[in-house]
Amino acid sequence: MYDVHTHFIPTEVIRWLREHQSLVQAEWNQKEAKTSEFLRINGKWEFELKPYFLQENLYLQTQEQAGIRHSLVSPVPQLFLYELEPAITAELAAVYNDSLVRWTRSHPARLSALATLPLNRPEQAAAELERAMNLGLRGAIVATSWQGHRLSDDCFAPFWEMANAKRAIVFLHPLLSTDPRLNRRMMPNLIGIPWETTVCATDLVLSGTLERYPDVKILLAHGGGYFPFQLGRVQKGYETWPAVSTGVKQSPKELARRFWYDSVLWSRDSLQLLISLVGEEKVVPGTDFPFDLCDFPPMINGEKSFHRLLEADLSIH
Repeated sequence: MYDVHTHFIPTEVIRWLREHQSLVQAEWNQKEAKTSEFLRINGKWEFELKPYFLQENLYLQTQEQAGIRHSLVSPVPQLFLYELEPAITAELAAVYNDSLVRWTRSHPARLSALATLPLNRPEQAAAELERAMNLGLRGAIVATSWQGHRLSDDCFAPFWEMANAKRAIVFLHPLLSTDPRLNRRMMPNLIGIPWETTVCATDLVLSGTLERYPDVKILLAHGGGYFPFQLGRVQKGYETWPAVSTGVKQSPKELARRFWYDSVLWSRDSLQLLISLVGEEKVVPGTDFPFDLCDFPPMINGEKSFHRLLEADLSIH
């Protein structure tokens, strides 16, 4: 088995956070004796720092015990830091990316990784993507949106152009929804996160962004949110309303097969529907390990689709 959706925080990143605690408003606290510390950055999205996030050997052992042969590791979304000053975002991104380069070089048969970028300054994000990929990372993980920004906005053209030139994997990972109607019973996570992916994917299709950058390999988290399952409605709108179809050459049904989708759906029925909609070759195994709602181990092996996404034979001989 393989895993395209899994997160880790290297020691160098934790050290940087402690050294720059006031800059990023980092808060560590212990909620219960039986839990690990919880971390909150800039007053947002607190999460438990489980040992699996922090201990390299424990992470690798746990993946191996689950039968996972190779993992595509991503930084955690809580540390994107897009809302802070670009210089701060860029500094942590460089530290995070360099530490992932070190770790993956130490275990090339077991690990690949994606970069985090200072997307709050797109030209600098493009430069950091180029640097990270030249060092061996496979692309980047970026938020689907934040503070009203959409990835189809013109200001992100430098990032998309570099990603296209480098044939990068761009993993679109949502942040928690801030819709006030969802502000209870964990709904910002339960239904808000897949909703954010749905908005982003639909916008990338209808804005023409997906067609302008054909060599970017865009991976959608959590099975693409609700986008694949309401594709018929988007297709009908494309066929009915010029406001939807203007500026888009291919139909939404065709463009939906341009995306890659992880298998993190927690339901085999939903997974089979996704495969029937977009094709088995575009669905890759993922877990969201080690977050609380991880789907671990992955529901599919996905060896062929995984190798196609990474454009490499990473088999262990």
